[in-house]
Amino acid sequence: MSDYTELDKKQDVHILHSMGYAQELERRMSSFSNFAVSFSIICILSGGINSLAQATSGAGGAAIGIGWPVGCFISLVFAVAMAQISSAYPTAGGLYHWGSILGNRFTGWLTAWFNLLGLVTVLGAINVGTYYFFLGALGSYFGMVDTTVVRIVFLVVITGLQALVNHMGIGLTAKLTDFSGYLIFATSIALAVVCLIAAPSYDFARLFTFTNYSGVATIAADGSATGVPVWPQVSTFWVFALGLLLPIYTITGYDASAHTSEETLKAAHSVPRGMVASVLWSALFGYIMLCAFVLMLPNMDDAAKQGWNVFFWAMDARVNPIVKDILYFLIFVSQWLCGLATVTSVSRMIFAFSRDGGLPASKGLSKVSPKFRTPVSAIWTGSILSVLFVWGSSLVSIGDTPVYTIVVSCTVIFLFFSFAIPITLGLFAWGTSKWDKMGPWNLGEMGFKLFAVLSIIAMIVIFVIGIQPPNDWAGIITVGFLVLTGIVWFGFERRRFRGPPIGEEIARRKAEIAAAEAAVGER
Repeated sequence: MSDYTELDKKQDVHILHSMGYAQELERRMSSFSNFAVSFSIICILSGGINSLAQATSGAGGAAIGIGWPVGCFISLVFAVAMAQISSAYPTAGGLYHWGSILGNRFTGWLTAWFNLLGLVTVLGAINVGTYYFFLGALGSYFGMVDTTVVRIVFLVVITGLQALVNHMGIGLTAKLTDFSGYLIFATSIALAVVCLIAAPSYDFARLFTFTNYSGVATIAADGSATGVPVWPQVSTFWVFALGLLLPIYTITGYDASAHTSEETLKAAHSVPRGMVASVLWSALFGYIMLCAFVLMLPNMDDAAKQGWNVFFWAMDARVNPIVKDILYFLIFVSQWLCGLATVTSVSRMIFAFSRDGGLPASKGLSKVSPKFRTPVSAIWTGSILSVLFVWGSSLVSIGDTPVYTIVVSCTVIFLFFSFAIPITLGLFAWGTSKWDKMGPWNLGEMGFKLFAVLSIIAMIVIFVIGIQPPNDWAGIITVGFLVLTGIVWFGFERRRFRGPPIGEEIARRKAEIAAAEAAVGER
């Protein structure tokens, strides 16, 4: 922080004031911290491990060896396009502002709802993944049995702790997410080394061998091969496409760099770098870790039959029990820190949308604690909603599929839609009065437009593979949600919601900005 001068601070605050907002949150996050918050949410030790079956019970080794880089590239094109916009408009709740500034009140409001629903449900999904990992890895030491009550109590405890840390200030949160960044790097390398040492041979060919395991029954709880297949019977092309959901679902959440813009030093420089770097490093370290894991597997056919238990099965078969438990503990801590960073992202989105009156009880949700300089109500509201979502959706099934599983598919579609809307608007707004000033991170017109078009193509790909069986309800829910938002907008919000300040409204807010900054002690 020593190279952060008074001039830098003035520049950060000036950009924020020019968008009509007060510096209520505290700028404590370095460039590395901004990277670490996104890297922690991506957390290859969370999605990369908890969703492994999508690859090993799909197209086999090629789903990692070839599928992981392809899926990561799909995520990267969004990050690069969003980085360009974030450098010009570094505010909390980034996507929502970009949707409004580059489009209009409606596109901003729609982006906000897609992003918000995606973030709240992804927080629930991350913490459920942490619960199931803990249950499989360390649950036997505590005599844990999976019931709805145990699951929800576990979620209340870990989500409550994540909210409490966030409540206590961005300084503490940033220290922990910085630590998380180093921990993910170290643990993923340690896991890769352990896998390579335990591997019986280095059969690199299996990383590029397509085998169609769709429709293969998995090992049920009673040990018989009667479990539900991970994927229903489909062609080799489709099973490879479905396997892309492993990297795409894992490499998301990098919008956290944008959500923490108002707490980041030299935000116009740091945020775009943090966003792109978090995707690139996650892609690289994830690839090393997962390729090593595939090389360690005793047998690809047996691995496919394990379904969602493949990680624990392989570790039990190959790795020394003490080494295994140490790795499990480090992975569990990384997954908890992933949830911690997600609470930060969710709360900043709720805060940003609320200060423009976008949510019920906006006045309370946009309040910043003068003592901790954090949006306390937004932190606890987002955390409570994520637990309620898991509890409610765990109790309902559609056919054999729990609603929870279907909604998790929807959340990724929702999140990527919230990325795609401002990127698409930027494609048409470039160089117009809506977007005539670029930030210091600048691809140039041709560069941005190329990545914007690639993002639109990538969005279509994600939507198509995200609604295939067994997630076919995800398409119906997504369309239903779009219809519902249209009704709410035209029925209520169009007359009420004013959107972020633009034009003369910014000048009129000067007195409000000064009062808001004085209330939290910002000098």
